This record gives sequence, C-alpha cells and structure tokens, in this order.
Amino acid sequence: MNRMQLYQVFPNIPDDLIFLETLSRNLWWSWDQEANELFRRIGPKKWEDSGPNPIRFLTTISQKRFEELSQDDGYMGHLNRVKKRFRQEVCDLADPEPPFEKSDVIAYFSMEFGIHQSLPLFAGGLGILAGDHLKAASNRKLPLVGLGILYRHGYFRQFMDQSGWQQEEYPETDIFYLPMVRVKDAFGKDIHVNVNGPIGKMKASIWILKIGCIPLYLLDTNLAENSQEIRDITGRLYAGDPKVRLSQEALLGIGGMRLLEKLGLRAKVCHMNEGHSAFAGLERVAQAMSLNNITLKAALEIVPRSTIFTTHTPVPAGHDEFPVDMVKPVIRDLVERLNTTEAEILSWGQGTGAGPDAPVSMFILALQMAEHRNGVSKLHGKVARKMWAHVWPDLAEDETPIEHITNGVHIPTWISQENAQLFERYIGPQWNSCSLDPTNSRRVNDIYEEELWRAHEMSRLRLIRYCRKIMIQQYGKRNAPRSMMEAAGSVFDQDVLTIAFARRFATYKRANLLLQDPDRFEAILTSEKTPVQFIFAGKAHPRDNEGKELIKRLIQFARKISIRHRIVFLEDYDMNLAQHLVQGADVWLNTPRRPYEACGTSGMKAAINGVLNVSILDGWWDEEYNAENGWRIGNGEEYQDCGYQDSVESQALYNVLENDVIPCFYDRKNGEYPQAWLKMMKASMAMAMKRCCSLRMLGEYEQRYYMPSAQRFDTLLKNNAEEAMRLSALHKRLHTHWKGITISRPVRELDGPFRVGEWFRVTAEVSLGELVPDEVDIEVYYGHIKSLDVLHAGNTVTMDVEKKIGDGKYLYSTAINCKNAGRYGITVRVMPRGDKWIKFTPGLITWPITGQD
Repeated sequence: MNRMQLYQVFPNIPDDLIFLETLSRNLWWSWDQEANELFRRIGPKKWEDSGPNPIRFLTTISQKRFEELSQDDGYMGHLNRVKKRFRQEVCDLADPEPPFEKSDVIAYFSMEFGIHQSLPLFAGGLGILAGDHLKAASNRKLPLVGLGILYRHGYFRQFMDQSGWQQEEYPETDIFYLPMVRVKDAFGKDIHVNVNGPIGKMKASIWILKIGCIPLYLLDTNLAENSQEIRDITGRLYAGDPKVRLSQEALLGIGGMRLLEKLGLRAKVCHMNEGHSAFAGLERVAQAMSLNNITLKAALEIVPRSTIFTTHTPVPAGHDEFPVDMVKPVIRDLVERLNTTEAEILSWGQGTGAGPDAPVSMFILALQMAEHRNGVSKLHGKVARKMWAHVWPDLAEDETPIEHITNGVHIPTWISQENAQLFERYIGPQWNSCSLDPTNSRRVNDIYEEELWRAHEMSRLRLIRYCRKIMIQQYGKRNAPRSMMEAAGSVFDQDVLTIAFARRFATYKRANLLLQDPDRFEAILTSEKTPVQFIFAGKAHPRDNEGKELIKRLIQFARKISIRHRIVFLEDYDMNLAQHLVQGADVWLNTPRRPYEACGTSGMKAAINGVLNVSILDGWWDEEYNAENGWRIGNGEEYQDCGYQDSVESQALYNVLENDVIPCFYDRKNGEYPQAWLKMMKASMAMAMKRCCSLRMLGEYEQRYYMPSAQRFDTLLKNNAEEAMRLSALHKRLHTHWKGITISRPVRELDGPFRVGEWFRVTAEVSLGELVPDEVDIEVYYGHIKSLDVLHAGNTVTMDVEKKIGDGKYLYSTAINCKNAGRYGITVRVMPRGDKWIKFTPGLITWPITGQD
C-alpha cells in the first residue's frame, strides 16, 4: 500500500452558497454565534457529530440538501447577513496606521494555541489565552501574526481504566479536515525553513490558518525528506524527551523568525508568550545585524526595546532549562552571524554570576532579550518579581523590572447563546466591541431577573444533558452493565445547585480539598432540602502520578451508591466541555494553593455568564473579588505547612458552602427567583465585561508595549541606527567605568524625630570617576521598615547636584517630605540615567558601602 496516492473530494456547493466554503476555512465562525448557527441549521445532528468541524461537516451534506438551502429565502437571508459582517470584520482591512507600515508585524510566539476543539494544538490555559489573544487582535484589526507549531498528535486524549487511573492516547490529527494550507512562494513551491537542533538539522514546512483577519503560521517537520527522528519533533505537544523539547523551542523561536524573513515580513515588535520561544531573540538580533549593517552591540539595543516577554508560570520548576552541551548545536550557526563567541551567547541564558557549565534557562534568556516583562495578574507580577529577583541582586525585590497585565478572555467565544441575546437586547448589537463602555454595568443591571434566570436555566439544562451524554459514552467504553448505563442517563437534577471544578489536575490546584472530610462532603451532596451536585473534569500531566492519584481518588469516591447521582468526573476535558461548564454551572470552584495560580482565566469565563466564583484569593480573583460578585475561601493567607493549610482551608470551604452559597441559592421567597443570587450574577457579569475582557487586556498590551516598542524601533534605526549606536557606546562606557563609582551614606540635616508635614534635607557625596552627572541618577531610597535592612515599599526621590567638589566628586542634595507617620529607613544609591533597559541593567547600581561613615 506504500504506492498509494491520496486525493480529496470536496462537495460541489452551489454558487449561491459558496460563501459557506470560505467561512469554513476561517476560524472566525468559531466565535460568531450567527455564523455557527448558519452551519448548524443545515443539519443539527451531523453538525454535532462532526466535532463540530465545518470542513468535515460540509462533506456529509448531500447535493440535494445544498440545492434546497439555495432556494430557502430564510436561509439565504441568514447567509447574507453573516457574509456582510464577515466582510466588514475580516476582509475590509485598511493599511496599518503608523508606526506600522505594510510589511510590519507584531510577531506573537506561543508553544500552543487554543482556538477551537477541532484544532488540537493546545494543552490548557496558556494555549487558550494565546487563542483569545489572536481573536481579540482580529477584533481590533492589529497587524499581528501568530507563530506556533503544527503538532500531528497534539496533546493527549484522556480516558480512565476500571480503577479510575488516567490513561493517555495520541490520535493523529487529520490535517485534511483543518482550515489551513501550506505556504508557497511565487512559483507555487512550498516554502521551508531550516533550523539546527540537538537531534540534527530540522527542515520545516509552513502552514497558515486564518483567525479572523489574523494569520497563524505553523511549523511542521513531518516531511518525507527528514529522518523519522526529525519528523517526530512536531509530533506531540510538550514532549518528555529534553532533546525533542529543546528542538521544538529552537524551531519555534529561530524557525519562526526565519519564516517571517522568508515571507518578507518585518517583526517590528516581538511578543514571547512564555519563555519557550526565547531563541527568537537571538535570530532577531542576527537578522537586525545583517539587514541594517550594524554591530552586535547596536542590535542588542534595538531588539530588547521592541520585545515583550509574558510569563505565566509562578513556580521555578515550570521553566525549561537545558544543559550547555545540548544547547550548543542550536546556536552553532549563530556564532558567526552574531560575530561573537559561543560562551557569550550561552551566558545570556545563564544569569549573573553563573559558571560556563550552568544550564541555559529559557526564562533568563527571554528576560535578557526583552525590556518589557510582565506577569498575568497583579499577584502573579509580585510573585514573579520575588522569584526572579536574583537576576537583579542589588535591587529591592519590589523593584525587579517585571510588571503585570492581567489576562482577559474573548467573551464571544465563551458567552452562552442566551446571554449573548440578552446583551444584544439590553446593551446593543455591538455589545462586544463596546464591552469596555462604563455604562454597561447599568445596562446589565437593567436585565429583568426572570429573563436572566430563564437564560441560565437553559444553560444548566444543556450542561446536564451534555453530562449525561458523556457519562453514557464513558461507561460504554468500559462495557459497564445496563443498570449503570441507565443510571448514567439520569444523573443530575436540573433544579439542583450545580458546582463545577474543571482545570489541570496538578497537586497545587487541590482538587482533593473537598475530600478532606468525606462525611461532611457527602452530607452536602445528599441534603434533602438543599442538595448540591458536583462536576469534576481535568487532565493530569502524563508523568504526574500525584495528579493521577487525585483523579482516581475522586472517581472512587463518586462511585458510592449514595452519591453517584450527585457527583461525576467527566473525561477528556476540552474546549467544548469547558464552554458547557462555564455557561451552565451555578458555581465555579477554584482551590489553588496561594500564590501558585498565575491568573485562572476559567473563572473569568464563568463570571461573564453569571456563574458565581467560590475561590481562594489567588490570581485574578485576588484583584476582582468583592462581597457582591462571589465568595472567597479564606482571607489570602499564605502558609509554610501545606498539610495545615489544606486542613484550615478545607474547613473554610465547607463553611462558605454550607453557610453562604447553598442558602443563597435556595432562598426563594414565595416560590420566586433567588433574588440575592440574581443580584450577584449581575454584579459578576458587569465586572467581567469591564475587567476580564480580552479587548481590555489587548488594549493594555497595545498602549503600554506594542505602540511604544514600534515607535522606539523606528527611532533606534533612524539615520543608519544612529540612536542605537549612541546607546551601545553609552552602555559600553557605563560598564567600563561603573566600578569607579562610590557614594557616601546619606547625611540628614536634622536627626528627628519628625512630625507629619515636616521636611528634612538629605545630602550625599558621590565620586563618579570617569562618568559625569548627566549619565547617572542619584536617588534617595526610603520607606516604611519591614524588617532589618528591608523596606515595605520603597520610594525614590532624585537628588540634584549641589556643588562640584572636584576630581570627579560631587555633593548631591534633596528634601524629603514626611507625609505619613511610622518607622522609616533611608539610604541613597547611584543608577544609570535612561530608559528601563539602561536603568535596570544588572550590575549597574551602587549603594553606600556597609559600615561606611
């Protein structure tokens, strides 16, 4: 059979319906509910059975049915409405506005992209966030392109054995039913890129997908001319073999940049979604040198200032590190192009003070290649600053140059059909594009309680039907007896409080918190007056046996005869199941061990649907919780003893369920709707629309990072990179002469104590050596004392030159205002004067010598 040639036959769609084919090949349909309905109404059962996947679906439709639709005035009117909006949102693109030109792009790199369940290129939250980022970029018509990898087997499909132990399978994706094509050159030949890796040279083809008006380019090594070992590099997402993992990251970063070069696109701004793509910075430096005929030092002034690095991982073990000998083959051809040494390139990923044999950290390499660095929630930004403070050992922890932009979710993807209709009626047909309008909170509050409750009951009923369907399928795969199959078909009650817990089964997410007291949990489930039903879903990493044990324990608990109609575990958690859960549950439960939840966007998706969050104060919930929009578990405490923490917080969880959540849901005076619950639903929806929308998130990236980076890129390259050369010379001068700087301890004009509102003068003598005052900032650093030599939150005041003493020495002074009472600490320091990239250069900071008079 190896002589077999393959070909594909597509349906012969009538001309009047040919837009269906165009629509099927752009994933815009996946978040536009009217476009989705355009396919579904052709054949609801076939649509559901197809995945849904419109390319596969259209091959199942008979020519007779197509002819009928072309003569159906109602259907044709529906099609034309969708077609008009598709043209407006996807096709009618104006030239990009300055500072972007026609071939300029924002290059968005991510190891995974979660666009739709029919495209299995994601494992979890990181990929879903990347998908929502592209969708929001399409809504805003940004000149952004996505860069990723085409995984032939994607992430694993989950199923359970008889004992409840997770098993994995990796079915191959049928790419012929995916809406993508290979990228070709002007002569119709496939475009390829070549990248060195630890296994050998990788040759990759390029595929393109359209996400609205945003192209997503995917690299694929599954080519006949590659060895099987090279072909398998793009086989599975997050491969366990370190060499394969490193090969994937080299392909993504270096191959992604070379892909753009082949297509004639200029990455004016780069955005690395996690450190997997850090090698992109190296290739971008090499391209900048060759394209602009500049030195390595000048290119290192340009590339970081136009690069954004977003981290999502709040634990050091979650970041990849690779042995030096494994990395050397990746950078071999870059040594000559960068005109530097192998050791120099490796040092960029090894951190300050690391030896030449230290592993290469992709996180540190990304830090070194990006001026703009951010976590994905306010609390996560704080955690990231603490975790990576060692890269800037002389800075105070809260000054570590890592900021935050809290994630958002693409509301049209996650909103229920019923809630979307309510928003259209009460906010307006353009409710999504104006989701940041401050008047929306009032308009959401105007929704009639009966309408909102009926809409939510429809979503809950749809969820319960879906649960029953999944449970029957699960039992059927295990050849369960007829009695169990019948029980699965009647699991759950449509009028009972429904709580969902769905996320990756990592131990820190604590899916077992409810099992700390099984008898109390069972009493909650089986209450005659106020029963509760629970849905659990999620995957454990294939090598995470502790996570698998959590799943097994839950499944075995759920098999008890007294409760099996009230608690289920649904296998193979995917986007389709996630949508049903965030739309149809009453409560979204989240129990991470603070502060290990970077953001937790699933709770945002629930909130926009009026599903109330019950959560530990971690991630986004630490910012957005108030007593009107949900419930908290605990008060944001952090513990050293995990066992004690689980004991305390499990009791807090039981208490909030028994005393607050359950009574509120069942509080129905005179048989009416739960008024207090509905009020909280509205508060949750209004909050999510304003604060949790991906348009808000992308707007922050655009205003704080993308536009300033693009403008800076132009400035640095202007006049043959004159500004970049100047900054390169300044950096060299600072590094050369910085060790000659000394500063005295601050001298206060008055010893104190002081009263609020008073001022006191501070002076310090500084020896700048070969540097001059215009090249440095002398700052007073002061604030409330947290502990010995540590300030609670440091403040800075820039000092001025009072007089020149001579021989490179100067007297600096300033005045400090005593604004608030308390115990303070004060010192002085010298830092480089300039933008963030200069100011926070590791090693360029001088404090008074300890014990100095």
